[in-house]
Amino acid sequence: MLDRVLPDPRRGHPVALFGAAAAALERRVYAPKRARGAVFALLAVAPAAALGALAEHGAGPRREAAVTAAATWAVLGGSMLRREAALMADALEAGDLDAARRRLPHLCGRDPDGLDAKDLARATVESVAENTSDAVVAPLLWGALLGVPGLLGYRAINTLDAMVGHRSERYERFGWAGARLDDVANWAPARLTALLTAAAAPVVGGGVARAWRTRRAYGHRHPSPNSGQCEAAFAGALGLRLGGTNVYGQRVEHRPELGDGRPPEVGDIRRAIRLAGAVDTAAAVTAALLALALSRRFGRDRG
Repeated sequence: MLDRVLPDPRRGHPVALFGAAAAALERRVYAPKRARGAVFALLAVAPAAALGALAEHGAGPRREAAVTAAATWAVLGGSMLRREAALMADALEAGDLDAARRRLPHLCGRDPDGLDAKDLARATVESVAENTSDAVVAPLLWGALLGVPGLLGYRAINTLDAMVGHRSERYERFGWAGARLDDVANWAPARLTALLTAAAAPVVGGGVARAWRTRRAYGHRHPSPNSGQCEAAFAGALGLRLGGTNVYGQRVEHRPELGDGRPPEVGDIRRAIRLAGAVDTAAAVTAALLALALSRRFGRDRG
């Protein structure tokens, strides 16, 4: 609820502060070696999870609820993701390609130069699909399982992947541990996202069965073991075909197509936003029920 009504601050956001601290740590420990990258990941993630455990330790019910609410707000990014996608839709619907290209870096790392309206629409829909898992479902799931340490630890892992997990000359070896850790942390959340996406498909006029079939048929084709699950499920729910050639600076990736529908158009951005909102709500309910079930189970065990 806080994520939906309380916008992220322009300065001093906890995730941004963590990123600055991690960047400072990287400057001190960097070497083009996997072992050094593994040490970096450990030194960055462990304190975040430990801070969460310390905040929970010995807290009464009211304080624990307040700490959990604050941590959950800090790590969730669903509302911001949907707002950025809506701003992209506004620019494209107004025919302002220059403004739309300027907005794209807020959603993904692709080079916006030369992209037309349909290319920008595809990039936006794919970003909404992938980040619905990373920014909402995954932190909620880990929070339900592990409490505040799960919330903060997951966000630290995901932030590190965004910083050093991409393939470049600098991070090919140093970022390997961070990228693999992110793959492990997102394996279950990505599949839960696909399941919730299929269940929510009727919200955008899609079919549950088609979305799930598309996930099963195409999800494994993506170079990421997790992103493809989410993008394929969104493609099936929206009746679209995602994937294709992406340009990241000097690097060009030719990704397999996901889905058997038509290519995305500008109007599909609003549909993707509605679908993501439905998935976010379903994920919150799922996480709350899971946390309640675990609380009752452990309560009985202590009794």
